[in-house]
Amino acid sequence: MKYLVRDKIFAIGDDYWIETEDGRQAFLADGKALRLRDTLELKDPAGRVLITLREKMFSLRDAMTIERDDQALATVRRKRLSLLRNHYRVRLVEGTELDVTGKILDREFTIEYDGELLAHVSRKWFRVRETYAVNVVREDADAALLLAVVICVIRMDEKDRDDD
Repeated sequence: MKYLVRDKIFAIGDDYWIETEDGRQAFLADGKALRLRDTLELKDPAGRVLITLREKMFSLRDAMTIERDDQALATVRRKRLSLLRNHYRVRLVEGTELDVTGKILDREFTIEYDGELLAHVSRKWFRVRETYAVNVVREDADAALLLAVVICVIRMDEKDRDDD
């Protein structure tokens, strides 16, 4: 299933809907302002918090944590940097690792588990520059988790670019 995300909307305090490709509201991204660290909640249409994203404080390398029900679910970190592509590693608490690889700035990247494609992020499917899609390939995949990974990676990449 494809989810549509508007770009340039990840400012702290901003709220926005992530929609399905047929225009239904699927998730509300609720940015929390006036917090010590960068925080965003991903909610279902009824307003229930599904995932919380937090900037990890006092980390040697930039990292964000993904939480579900106030329990850590995953940590997202930059894996390595090359000239053409960015690499991020997502470590789930049970030990599973996801790889995020591609051109984050261009919104052209993938999320894989052990070489298997879980989601593909692309801007090419749209004529509107500020929109990109997250195509969750596997039907049994946790769409909220994969969208949270996408948001974390983009936020971290944009923060790194702002710091440079």
